[in-house]
Amino acid sequence: MGKSAPNSPLPPPVYGGRKTVRIGLLGGSFNPAHGGHLHISRLALRGLGLDEVWWLVSPQNPLKSASDMAPLTARLASARSVAQADFRIRVSDLESRLGLRYTVDTLRALKVRHPGAVFVWLMGADNLGQIHRWKRWTEIFKIAPIAVFDRSSYSYTALASPAAVRFSRSRVSARHLVAATPPAWAFLFRERHGASATEERARGHWKT
Repeated sequence: MGKSAPNSPLPPPVYGGRKTVRIGLLGGSFNPAHGGHLHISRLALRGLGLDEVWWLVSPQNPLKSASDMAPLTARLASARSVAQADFRIRVSDLESRLGLRYTVDTLRALKVRHPGAVFVWLMGADNLGQIHRWKRWTEIFKIAPIAVFDRSSYSYTALASPAAVRFSRSRVSARHLVAATPPAWAFLFRERHGASATEERARGHWKT
């Protein structure tokens, strides 16, 4: 297998004799990327037994205003700068290159392009609380297992959200998530990280 460019999705390699690679997908604006993204990714790598985590930098989140969004090139550079702390994290502009806007379409495209991979969608508790606003959100649960990470002030309301209630019978333990057949999701009560993109912008650490 030939080498591919760094920080781009690669054809799934063979890890430790296994024929499949287990990949966590962390989508978002990364406006900017920060330690919280790195923290969740490392929790996923360790707690779910993943081989890699791919950061999918969105060209434009449909639920967020474009006025506060830095250019995609700047957000990619931010993500790559933070991700270089761990060689198992790759940064991609896949959605921009394929002309995709919605998570459901991204997941379907990745499963077609990488049939030998097991993908797990990663997100914070804040997104569990609002995923019912996402396009064809019930399909997302049926395409890939979902790992939800504890996040201060969001977790308890998220666990009572429409999505959590709708798929309550599909909740599994973290150790069983990767091998579970969707719909399957797990809530990981792990150590929290306080960083947020909103706070980073408020501190003036990020220029749009």
